[in-house]
Amino acid sequence: MDCFAESPEVIKSFLIYMSTVKGKSQNTINEYYLDLRTFFRYINRSRGLAPSDAEFEEIKIDNVDIPLIKTITLDDGYGFMLFLQQERHNEAVSRSRKVSSLSSFFKYLTNKKMLLETNPLEGLESPKVGKRIPKYLSLEQCYALLSAVDGQFKERDYCILVLFLNCGMRLSELCSINYNSIADGQLRIIGKGNKERKIFLNQACLDAIEAYMKVRPVDGVTDKYALFISRQRNRLSPKTVQLIVNKYLDKIGLGGQGYSVHKLRHTAATLMYQYGGVDIRILKEILGHENLGTTEIYTHLSDKQLRNAVKSNPLAEINVESLKNN
Repeated sequence: MDCFAESPEVIKSFLIYMSTVKGKSQNTINEYYLDLRTFFRYINRSRGLAPSDAEFEEIKIDNVDIPLIKTITLDDGYGFMLFLQQERHNEAVSRSRKVSSLSSFFKYLTNKKMLLETNPLEGLESPKVGKRIPKYLSLEQCYALLSAVDGQFKERDYCILVLFLNCGMRLSELCSINYNSIADGQLRIIGKGNKERKIFLNQACLDAIEAYMKVRPVDGVTDKYALFISRQRNRLSPKTVQLIVNKYLDKIGLGGQGYSVHKLRHTAATLMYQYGGVDIRILKEILGHENLGTTEIYTHLSDKQLRNAVKSNPLAEINVESLKNN
């Protein structure tokens, strides 16, 4: 999808700004575009600017310009939220992201481009998003997952799982690793928003990388510095990594239960916090989060910790008979 080519000029200008000045990743730029496209499709439909028989996904937004944008009100914003909830069945998290996209767009037009005297959506509030305990693998399940690795590419697959479970990196970050970015027990990766960060590798990671490098293909590799190589001698794609991880999750009986590549990131963070006693601020840097609030989802306590806390109560063994004896 070439969101720059498909966008009206006013949206294209915003996307270029977010990419070049704010340094947002291409995935984030695509999300901005899709959110804005949905919003202006809604505006065109609600204003009668689109053919009455047109499917929502077919509504064009090439008419979007400053005169149209100047007619938008806060009521349009809340009408859009209602549309997302009732017709698109978007969860609060998805609706909240769209509010964020609209907020960034209208702030840009008002404060940077000075094309609007006032921001019509300045008062648009995000829906409340409840914090959910992230799904993660137990320590025993991690052992089982690593033990399940076999086959022609077992060194590569094992290395992938070890890095996910020990470093908590994102899927895109793992796929982008170059082996020449590894030195002195450290790994430099490009994270969200094209921000570079440093990850310290523990012995398990170093051993797994060393074992894989001994069998990593060299001849005919299209991207000679890519760490993880596919059967076709290309850099391993995110989709292929997902298939690899899902294969081993299926193998240990966790397939179809909500576990995924991203849940391995949750697992690494949870294990570091619960077993390693890692300070939340350090965990924030390891995971590459911009805000501490994002990292706080990993400060949940395990059932075992909660059970032990209750058992530690000095009244835990009290019963009627013991009270009579006293």
